[in-house]
Amino acid sequence: MMGVLGIMKKHTSLVCLCALLSLFGVKKVLCQAPSYGERGSDLGVQVFQEVVRSKPLENVVLSPHGVASVLGMLLPGAHGETRRQIIKGLRYKKNGPYKMLKRLHKTLTSKSNQDTVLIANGIFSQKGFPMEKSFMSTNKANFQCESRSLDFSNPHTAADEINKWVNNMTKGHIPSLVKADMLDPAMTRLVAVNSIYFKGLWKSCFKPENTKMRPFNAADGSVYKVPMMSQLSLFNIGIATTPEGSKYKVIELPYHGDNITMVIVVPSEEDTPLSSITPHISTATVQTWTKLMHMRKIRLLIPKFTAEAEVDLEAPLSSLGISDIFSQEKADFSHISAEPLHVSKALQKAKIIVNEDGTQAAAATATILLARSSPPWVTVDRPFLFLIRHKPTGTEVHTQISADVWNVVGLSFSVCRNHSLHGADKPAVRAPPAPPGHTP
Repeated sequence: MMGVLGIMKKHTSLVCLCALLSLFGVKKVLCQAPSYGERGSDLGVQVFQEVVRSKPLENVVLSPHGVASVLGMLLPGAHGETRRQIIKGLRYKKNGPYKMLKRLHKTLTSKSNQDTVLIANGIFSQKGFPMEKSFMSTNKANFQCESRSLDFSNPHTAADEINKWVNNMTKGHIPSLVKADMLDPAMTRLVAVNSIYFKGLWKSCFKPENTKMRPFNAADGSVYKVPMMSQLSLFNIGIATTPEGSKYKVIELPYHGDNITMVIVVPSEEDTPLSSITPHISTATVQTWTKLMHMRKIRLLIPKFTAEAEVDLEAPLSSLGISDIFSQEKADFSHISAEPLHVSKALQKAKIIVNEDGTQAAAATATILLARSSPPWVTVDRPFLFLIRHKPTGTEVHTQISADVWNVVGLSFSVCRNHSLHGADKPAVRAPPAPPGHTP
């Protein structure tokens, strides 16, 4: 996952690119206060919901933590109403974001997780651009933020330098984040980047010889052949119900460190669309799942795939009340510089790879009863959603939904509908219309 912020003069802009996925956005179900990790994820989930609503036919991949981090990097430079909107959106107290995000960064990247989580933050500023020392020192102290000077008057060279940094931090999974035409040669003053790289090995691995091409039922009724991984093992599984009565299965797949897990959500009934489930998912909902899931021995089949997507964050953030940062007239970043600045672009780019070894990401009312005879089959062969979360803090690193092929969520949230998801043995699998000559 990659996140970037670019700041320019007023009538210029601040480019913000963030990568990795989020989802969720429903009123609280639990009584206890959300954890410090859940607060940032809750904003990301709400952003994810906004994006899903605005792009009903597109794949969506989002990292809640990435969204929270990039706003946290902006916060030290914000003042007045601009600052108030960011703090309110993050749901932390006045001086809480720095402490909480710093603690979260340390926890997520701790060696005790065993799985690989790399988080990097960088600020690329125009050579000679005077910035407040407090802005830089706060970001360095709380976000381990790296700073570099570039010449934005040569946007192609500047974009190349930023993309090299991004490529390195994401282990080559996101080779390009910033385009030269995003950088105004005369007005760009600063680009802030946040990246998250996650690599986890399954606690119970899928054997490659068990991966077979099997049918996947798209939302429009089309059927595709996709590589499906399978294994017989013990998994945490349960059934939850939306307020409208739609039932859905929740399956938890732990990574070998046990602190990070993938949670898959798929409608219980074949005729129940995923779209009837996703609006009811929130950080509070995820917490309720832990109470209704129980260990069961099942035969699990899930797709093997690679998914990637780019999300423009301006519209969803504005809809959630964080709008002044994008306004030339209202943005107040006077704690960065005396020059009037605003955010011109806010983007997030994410990529997730799910295979037999594990996952790489560059982001309730009832329970299941086990049959007394042979273990039941749980086949994820229709649109589904999944998220990758850090259990101790409740942080969602990625989230994704797939309406026509499949859905991916990891330390972020994602939705996949009509965009292509790349299978391991095929260059791409696309949902409607089916390609000419396609045989289900």
